[in-house]
Amino acid sequence: MNSATTTARRPSKRTTHRGADLFVRCLRELGVDVVFGYPGGAIMPIYDALPQSGITHILTRHEQGAALAADGYARASNRVGVCMATSGPGATNLVTGLANSMLDSVPVVAITGQVPNALMGTDAFQEVDVFGMTLPVVKHSYIIRRAEDIPFVLAEAFHLAREGRPGPVLIDVPKDVTVVEVPPSLTLPHFPPRPATAVPAVMQAGQLMAGARRPLFYLGGGIELAACEGHIRELVDQTGFPFVATLKGLGAVPTDHPQAMGMLGMHGHQAANLAVQESDLLIVAGARFDDRATGKLDEFAPHARVVHLDGDAAEIGKLRRADIGLAGDLGSNLQALSAAWQSLPAPSIEPWLQRCRELRQRHAWRYDAPGEFIYAPALLKTLSERGHDRLTIACDVGQHQMWVAQHCRFRRPRTHLTSGGLGTMGYGLPAGMGAKLACPEETVVVVSGDGSIMMNIQELATLNRYRIDVRIVLLDNSSLGMVRQWQELFFAGNYSEIDLSDNPDFAALARVFGLQARSIDRRDQVEDAIDWLLDEPGPSLLHVRIDPRANVWPLVAPGCNNADMMEGDAR
Repeated sequence: MNSATTTARRPSKRTTHRGADLFVRCLRELGVDVVFGYPGGAIMPIYDALPQSGITHILTRHEQGAALAADGYARASNRVGVCMATSGPGATNLVTGLANSMLDSVPVVAITGQVPNALMGTDAFQEVDVFGMTLPVVKHSYIIRRAEDIPFVLAEAFHLAREGRPGPVLIDVPKDVTVVEVPPSLTLPHFPPRPATAVPAVMQAGQLMAGARRPLFYLGGGIELAACEGHIRELVDQTGFPFVATLKGLGAVPTDHPQAMGMLGMHGHQAANLAVQESDLLIVAGARFDDRATGKLDEFAPHARVVHLDGDAAEIGKLRRADIGLAGDLGSNLQALSAAWQSLPAPSIEPWLQRCRELRQRHAWRYDAPGEFIYAPALLKTLSERGHDRLTIACDVGQHQMWVAQHCRFRRPRTHLTSGGLGTMGYGLPAGMGAKLACPEETVVVVSGDGSIMMNIQELATLNRYRIDVRIVLLDNSSLGMVRQWQELFFAGNYSEIDLSDNPDFAALARVFGLQARSIDRRDQVEDAIDWLLDEPGPSLLHVRIDPRANVWPLVAPGCNNADMMEGDAR
């Protein structure tokens, strides 16, 4: 048998410049250094061009993992995350990740292969209308019909993903566009950023602030998106006003700041919710009066006037009428408001500040829960303290998500990655991968539950392959904990399809995937286990068995206002 039949023949070096080569070159020129994806037939020419590009490709084990990893990369770095998939099932597997980015306003560009132009509309193999299918869950969509349009489409897509209110953009690329020869002289156009200007009503907003007696800042995720945390911190310090934050607003101002009241909303801090209900002025920055934050909307902050600042003009007045609406660049408007404040007399709010201090003291978290089980809030508090200021937490969805928000300290933006609007189980692990690749100097910890981890557990293989140094805390209560809690409280204890008592041995499973792993089930094991998790290099998993009956408290029940909070016994 000769060598030609036993050894794969090397392909000859290409001398042509195809659409795929142009596409990848444009990605590189746009600053893309990492792409998450999964190859297939329709997108194969682009994958053929990748190895010579200088772009790092991370092969996830499912396309949903690629989309969520791109989301985590974008949140942690404040850059555009990029994911790729082939046509048909590859493209449809991206959809949940795109919806996740859309609802949380995360800049992602998703690239999907498509059957050739001549076959579109013929029900060809692996053909789906991903353009039409994703219209409700992306900011903008493209189908590239001609290879010459590649530079313009890519440049505009990246511009739109970042511009104004960020969001995901889809680019569908028919295969014939990527194989045709194109002139190497094609270049990227430039899209200048929109000039940042403050709106004239800033002085009126400042006058409302100066006349308030019980003012309160209400901080949302838009601050992080606009990268204007320095401006809001300056204004908070200038005014001395207390503040609350949404789930996605945590870290815009440090959560241990002396004026912090905590997170508001369904599982918010009692002090925060009560302060909102008693306030006479809400200065809302980058928040949208989400139902999980407000509770019963028509009873939310009933005595408060509203100054609403947001990068998206459509959000102002959408759910709560604003007395003063400041739409446009959030950073510019916060700077202008800070300047206006310096020219106005400061209000006398010492009685209000004293009231807020009393609320914080009366409703301070307790960590001395009785019982023999590991108490998840105390474990997460310890983890947060041991992680210091270089800790980024990527969280899944469920009870553990609320415990992280309640009990972990966040001193910087973009260090609390969580699926807010969509509530995507399986988010944490791929998002943590993306965050670590975006910010390798950070200690990235994924906090997951035994329900959520199974949604994208295949990405443990990705951690192992690339030795992505992500550490996982897996809280295991052998159930779908949040659903179980609601069935207990609102469905007369009719526990329907929440039993996960047949879970695998998660530590053993992690070892099979090539990770270090430990299991703990006693309180006296917690501190040593956290030290191990944070100190040992390399991807690892800490499996923590907790009380199957533990609930998240407090809780604002459906249809109630935020002052009407249910409290349970900590176990």
